[in-house]
Amino acid sequence: MDRQREIRDFLVSRRGRVSPRQAGLPALGAHRRVPGLRREEVALLAGVSVDYYVRLERGHLGGASDSVLNAVADALQLDTAERSHLFDLARSASGRGWEASGDPVPEGVQRVLDVMGVVPAFVWNRRLDLVAANYLGYALYAPMFAERSAGPVNIARFKFLDPEARSFFYDWEHSIRNTVALLRTGAGMMPEDPGMKDLIAELSAASEPFRRCWRDHEVRLHWDGVKEYEHPVVGRLSLPFQTLTVPGRPDLMMSVLTPEPGSESAQRVRLLSDWADSRPALEVAAGRL
Repeated sequence: MDRQREIRDFLVSRRGRVSPRQAGLPALGAHRRVPGLRREEVALLAGVSVDYYVRLERGHLGGASDSVLNAVADALQLDTAERSHLFDLARSASGRGWEASGDPVPEGVQRVLDVMGVVPAFVWNRRLDLVAANYLGYALYAPMFAERSAGPVNIARFKFLDPEARSFFYDWEHSIRNTVALLRTGAGMMPEDPGMKDLIAELSAASEPFRRCWRDHEVRLHWDGVKEYEHPVVGRLSLPFQTLTVPGRPDLMMSVLTPEPGSESAQRVRLLSDWADSRPALEVAAGRL
């Protein structure tokens, strides 16, 4: 990605969605040439000079202090994920971006996944590669592994390039927006990661829905929520989830999906387990689908 363009487009998109009224400023002039705030209004709200803010918006975030970044975030009314993304962009502009680790998932993490035998659980990286799972995690995502190619299964690639994804994810449109927001968040953390660059280029070339979502510059933190599926074997699943960063590996996230006790989804997770048990061990156990 072009780092300066990424910074510029992000700040311009966020400036454009805040009206003077929302910012507590008088809306002077009957005809404003830009949607949202002007650059000089953001500078005023952030307490910096117009020239300095223009420089920031042109992509020169390197060297900006935390206090300036927080002031700009306040002026643009950024949420927690957007504020974090702004700081990630500033770190990368200063040459301090994250680097993806090529190390495998630690054995201890796989053991933790395996002992959670009654709920689906899996580990994914910032590129949205599904790099580890427990027995039920692989059974849940069986459609992703139906035609497994070399390398890890990638959630974003499946959602945008595999026709099966539209029926597997209950609300595909909502799901792809979340996916692109997560991918852009990861790209802000690791802008020089070759795998990230290649994936974004591939999806941009092959998928109009991806290009449409990517233009929105949405970012997201994915700590909790509800995932909804239309599983080809057990049907509709509505699964609340919690996500944690793997200790010592900020490039890896672990998501655990826990159905509400006594719910229809809980019954269907048990059916999913029964179905997984009926499959040949080499297809399901320990992720060998």
